[in-house]
Amino acid sequence: MIAQLLRFALYNRFITVAIGLVLIGLGIYSFRLLKLEAYPDISDTQVVVITVFPGHAAEEMEQQVTVPIERALNSVPQVIARRSRTIFGLSVVELTFEYGTNDYFARQVVSEKLKDTNLPDGANPSLGPLSTPIGELYRYSLEAPKEYDEIQLRELQDWVIAPRILQVPGVADVVPFGGLTKQYQIEIDPLALEKYNLTINRVAAAVNANNKNAGGALLDNKHQSLVVRGVGLIKTVEDVENIVLAANNGVPVLVRDVGQVKIGAALQTGLFGLNGKLGGVEGIILMRRGENPSDVLDGVSKAIDNLNDIRLPKGVKIAPIYDRRDLVANTLNTVSRTLLEGLVIVLVVLFLFLGSFRAARTARSLWWSTSSITCHHAATRRTECWRRSATRPLKWNGRSSFPC
Repeated sequence: MIAQLLRFALYNRFITVAIGLVLIGLGIYSFRLLKLEAYPDISDTQVVVITVFPGHAAEEMEQQVTVPIERALNSVPQVIARRSRTIFGLSVVELTFEYGTNDYFARQVVSEKLKDTNLPDGANPSLGPLSTPIGELYRYSLEAPKEYDEIQLRELQDWVIAPRILQVPGVADVVPFGGLTKQYQIEIDPLALEKYNLTINRVAAAVNANNKNAGGALLDNKHQSLVVRGVGLIKTVEDVENIVLAANNGVPVLVRDVGQVKIGAALQTGLFGLNGKLGGVEGIILMRRGENPSDVLDGVSKAIDNLNDIRLPKGVKIAPIYDRRDLVANTLNTVSRTLLEGLVIVLVVLFLFLGSFRAARTARSLWWSTSSITCHHAATRRTECWRRSATRPLKWNGRSSFPC
């Protein structure tokens, strides 16, 4: 068989060279599509249900939100583990599915079950991003002149930077950290409320009722139609101050009569610090599960360059903190150096024992092919073992604490 192949290759040189070039082209194409990762993502399919219910203690969150969600999700198929965490104003329920479960199938089933959940008004559950802890591939911070405060930086992060990065294929979410969230705040004077016989609920209801637009019909003036609508969305502090709460002897009572309206920030629950300096805004980019990190990082880099060059105000820049490509490059350098050192050592030892460089090179080639196949088999077995052990506790086998 080998003799016939050699004879065919020698008598049909053009076909042999053409087949060789095709194989080389396929190899280069496959190499360009190869996912370069520092470590594999062997996690099972997970769906996270996040529910925010502001102002409620952990006990109330557990009774009114977490338990009803868990009961509604008990019948979800292919689930192997359920976990929940409840803190002040926040409920998190995690479902882990069997290995091989389609991500979108799992999220669809969970979404259908959540519709049957009976939750109190104001508690709206949502699904977490389709990502894993290994999906964190890029971190950045905002550098800006001193005239920009943390409220302005957070506005740039939420309304300019995050929407642009979310357009990159493969990005699951952009998580902000740090900064201050802008709010319109009303500082109520209790004596003024008592004077006008009002309550805080009355003030809140009046503000909510006056913060919307009203639709109308069309007004026909024979030549064209005009759209009739009522504009009532709050845009400035003065708009809040002029909201009518009640009438006292025919005189309207406004919000500014019972309190002071100002622009402030929501209560800060975390603080960002970098290189010994507190304050600022950080962004964490999460990759969608199963995507190619090399392609995603290339798209993220282009988006950040576009933001720095065109969209961000003068003086505001996105500075990288962590880039997955640095980790991948260091890992590849370490593996390449180790393989090269092993190759040289084996070649030198074979040359010393065999006394012939050609014989040493031939033996080295055979050893290299055999070891590559063995390492590939061992790596495949180890990956499958990790996947199995991730779904069951490890057992002591008398020699090692690892079952693999």
